[in-house]
Amino acid sequence: MKLPRDLSGAELIKLLCKHHGYRRVNQEGSHVILETDSPRHHRLAVPDHSPLRVGTLNAILRTVAEVKGLAKDDILNPR
Repeated sequence: MKLPRDLSGAELIKLLCKHHGYRRVNQEGSHVILETDSPRHHRLAVPDHSPLRVGTLNAILRTVAEVKGLAKDDILNPR
């Protein structure tokens, strides 16, 4: 899967909250803290930068995929 080069932090935050059960709990500077309790408790910091760097986006997607038991492409393309 080729990662998008123009995805902003705000767009990723909206996608994770709407489709993957995360909720916004805090903000430290330009980093937004997201949290979920299903299937287990997990906290995640997403930089509110535009655009996100490819390595940062890949690390966030890898972490979310591991916690949720999904493939990385399923996170960006919810059904």
